Amino acid sequence: MESRKSAIVILPLAWIVASCGSGESRWTGTITDSAGVTIVSNTDVGIWAPGDEWTFEEELRFGVLEGAPEYEFGEVSRITVDSKGRIFVLDNQAQHIRVYSPDGAYEQTVGARGQGPGELLYALTLLMGPGDTLLVPDWQNRRFNRYAPDGSRAGSSRIAPEEGWPMAFRATASGVLAEQISFFRAIAEQAGSPDAIVRLATDGTVTDTFITLQLDESRLGDPFRVVYTPELVWDFTDDLQLILAINDEYRIGVYSDGQLNRIIAKPFELRPIGDQDKEEFVSFLVRRWANLGVPASSVAEMRNEIRFADFYPAFSSVVAGPMGTIWVQHVRSASELGEGILRWVVVPEYDGVSDWDVFDSEGRLLGVITMPQLFTPILFRGDKIYGVWRDELDVQYVVRLRIVGDLGIGAT
Repeated sequence: MESRKSAIVILPLAWIVASCGSGESRWTGTITDSAGVTIVSNTDVGIWAPGDEWTFEEELRFGVLEGAPEYEFGEVSRITVDSKGRIFVLDNQAQHIRVYSPDGAYEQTVGARGQGPGELLYALTLLMGPGDTLLVPDWQNRRFNRYAPDGSRAGSSRIAPEEGWPMAFRATASGVLAEQISFFRAIAEQAGSPDAIVRLATDGTVTDTFITLQLDESRLGDPFRVVYTPELVWDFTDDLQLILAINDEYRIGVYSDGQLNRIIAKPFELRPIGDQDKEEFVSFLVRRWANLGVPASSVAEMRNEIRFADFYPAFSSVVAGPMGTIWVQHVRSASELGEGILRWVVVPEYDGVSDWDVFDSEGRLLGVITMPQLFTPILFRGDKIYGVWRDELDVQYVVRLRIVGDLGIGAT
């Protein structure tokens, strides 16, 4: 792998949070420590006045229970949009990408299941790069597939596990592509290598390192084996500020050019995962696997492999929103979620619930907003949120929401 410039960050950081003040103030203020890092300490009360809270308006919905096959979805896992507002939908079950106009009219299907040129076996996500070039990492085929704006194949490049195991991907509205890579001890030549968040070119090659992470492994688990294990969560704002945290604490770092400049903190209750919660979760998965046709013997084996963390995380995910805002998704217990836990199975990054804390660009809590029930957000673009809504029959619909409210209040 080519040489990259990098910034070294040790996690966990020595985060010292200011004590919450008393009185009528809705916000506790900020302090600056000796290293020049602004620490923002919030209470549970936001600074939005009554009536200022943002809400949502549904702009678009498409999908069918029975009808035109172009609008039937097996398992929508990712959504992205291009510069013209066209909507690209990755169906994980079919392993193809359908393209729709901004008003939801079907245009074409890109890719197909297989190992040939432009085909997919295990597409991880959709990344819209500069010039509306679509980059699709495919783990099972071990390659990045590229597609031109007209949907034609534009080549591919190799995914090399020895150069970093791909853990997560992000793309900004301007087409900046990023990947989180991790090195496992099983890769002998990379033993001891730090994790990193790197910048990708449109062909999937690494061009730079945003940040290098020497992670405290005692705080992290294996998200593929342990349910609700603490994880590294992150996103980029449009001006390339990195939002980064380990979600065993409600403390979120904001970085510019690889340097920590702000910490956002909020009180939270450390909640143990009880036996009832575990049973609710396992029962749901067993039903889900059975509905998907998994043999009973395999279901029993998979059930025995399920492990749980001791406590729920402080939050589920972080997302960069409009006007420099930062959105933090709440977590509820499995028994509280009920069938809503389906969201965890479909899109692991968004495994929480409908409630989100919204912080302004300075890190002050604006308030809590609630998305529609049974809606899973997948892509935030300006004041638009694209995601999947499921009805009572588990039929999937692609939905676009618009954030309604004065986006300038408290968000500058």
